Amino acid sequence: MNALATHLPVLQVLLPLLGAPLCFLLRNKNEVSVFTIAISWSCLAISLSLLSRVRGGEVIVYEFGDWSRPIGIEYRIDIMNALVLVVISGIAAVVFAAGTGQARRAIPEGREFLFYSAALLCLTGLLGVTITGDVFNVFVFLEISSLASYILIALGRDRRALMAAFTYLIMGTIGATFLLIGIGLMYQMTGTLNMVDMAERLKAVNETRTVLVALAFVVVGISVKLAVFPLHQWLPNAYSYAPPIVSAFLASTATKVAYYLLIRFCLGIFGTTLVFDVVGIDQVLLPLSVAAMFVGSVAAIYQTDFKRILAYSSIAQVGYMTLGFSLATAAGVSAGLIHLFNHALMKGALFMVAACITWRFDNTSIDTMRGLGRRMPLSMAALVVGGLALVGVPGTVGFVSKWALVTAALEKDSLGLAFLIMASSVLALVYVWRLIEIVYFKEPLEAGVVQADGSTGEVAKIKDAPWRLLVPTWVLTAATIYFGFFSDFAVDVANRAAAQIFGAGM
Repeated sequence: MNALATHLPVLQVLLPLLGAPLCFLLRNKNEVSVFTIAISWSCLAISLSLLSRVRGGEVIVYEFGDWSRPIGIEYRIDIMNALVLVVISGIAAVVFAAGTGQARRAIPEGREFLFYSAALLCLTGLLGVTITGDVFNVFVFLEISSLASYILIALGRDRRALMAAFTYLIMGTIGATFLLIGIGLMYQMTGTLNMVDMAERLKAVNETRTVLVALAFVVVGISVKLAVFPLHQWLPNAYSYAPPIVSAFLASTATKVAYYLLIRFCLGIFGTTLVFDVVGIDQVLLPLSVAAMFVGSVAAIYQTDFKRILAYSSIAQVGYMTLGFSLATAAGVSAGLIHLFNHALMKGALFMVAACITWRFDNTSIDTMRGLGRRMPLSMAALVVGGLALVGVPGTVGFVSKWALVTAALEKDSLGLAFLIMASSVLALVYVWRLIEIVYFKEPLEAGVVQADGSTGEVAKIKDAPWRLLVPTWVLTAATIYFGFFSDFAVDVANRAAAQIFGAGM
C-alpha cells in the first residue's frame, strides 16, 4: 500500500490516459460507460488522498525515473493544485455517471464510445495541466484537453455544434500559440522548464525586455482559455450547442484549470513583484473583470435559451474569479479560489438541469420550460437552488464567494468595488427570476412534445427526468447548499493556498 501511495500522482493521470483508447476499442456503450465511471471515481479518490496529505503544508514531488530537477520531469502537488484536482475529478465522477442515459439523447446513436474516449482524454489533459511541475508539459496536456474538448462539442446533434467547435478550435489554437511563445521565451532566459527552477532563475532577469514580453504572451494565451472579457467569444456557442453533459463538465472544469494556470504562472513563476508592482497587470485586469461581471449578466438577461443564459452567466462568473486575482492581495486570490470551487458546483448543477430538460424536450428554449415546475418538480427545484447560488443568496455557495470578494475589496479600501460586486448580483437576480417566473408562473405550452421514447404527447403527461440524471443533478445541487452552510473546507484550503503563493511562492 505504501508503494501504491507513492505512485498516486502518476496514477492520477495514467488511469484516464489508458482508459481512453480502451473505450475506443471496447465500443460497447454500456461497458465503456461503466468503465469511464469507475476511472473517474478512482481519480476522485486519488485527488482526495493527495489533498489530505498536502493540507498540512507538505508538498508532494514525484520525479520520473528518479531524475531530479532541472533535468528530470516532475509532478508537484501543493494545496492549490490539489484543490483543483479535487474539483476536476469530482465533477467528472458525478457528471460522467449521467452519461449512461444522457448519451442516447444528445449524442448520435453508435457514437457513444467516441464520447467516453474523448471525455477521458479531456479529463487526462485537465488533470495533467494541474499536476505537472513542467511548463512545457502544461502546454502538451492543455492541447490534449483542448483537442478532446473540440471533439466533445462537435458530437452535439445540433449542426451549429460543428461551427461552435471550429470557433473554439481557432480561438484555442491562438491561445495555445501565445502560451507556447511565452514558454519559449521563458526557457530562453532560464535554460530550464521546471517551474520551481524557472521561478528561481527568473529573479535575476525578471525585468528584462524578453521576460516582460514572455509574461505578456503567457497572460494573453491563458486569458483566451479562461474566456477573460473580451476574449470570451468562443464560450457562448461552445457551451450552448455541445451535448448537455459536455457543457456541464467543461463549464465546471476547463475555465477553472485556466484560472489555476493564471495564478501558477503569474504569481508562482514570475512572482508578485513583477506582475503587480512592475507590470501592473492588476490595473488592466480589474476593469476587464468588472466589465465581464456586467456584460455577461446583461447578455444573459436577453437570451431565449436556458443553456445560453448559463453560458453568458459563466462569462460574468469568470469575471468574479479574475477580479479576486486583480485585487493583488492574498485575500483576493483566496476569494478567487473559493469561487473556483463554488462556481464548479453551482454551474455543474445548472447544466445538469439543462440535461434533464433536454432528455424530455430535445431543446432548452425557455418557451419550452413554461410550467415545468409542476411537470418536472425535482429538476426545477434544482434550477431554483442553482439560480439562487448564482445570485449569492445566503445558505448557498454563491454567498460564500460574494462575501469573500466583498471582504477582499473592503480590505483594499475599495468601497466602490464592493458595491459593484453586489450590483452585479442584482443583474443575476433578474435573469434567475425570469427563469423562475417562466417555470412556475407561466402556463405550459398547449402543443404536444417529443417524449423520451420518441413518441408525442401532451405537456401535461410530461414527467421528471430519469433517476440517472436526477441523482447527479441533485448531488451537485446538494453540494451547493452543504458547502454554503459548511464553507470551512473551501475557505480554509483557499486561504492556505493564497498564503503559500504570497509567502513562499512556489
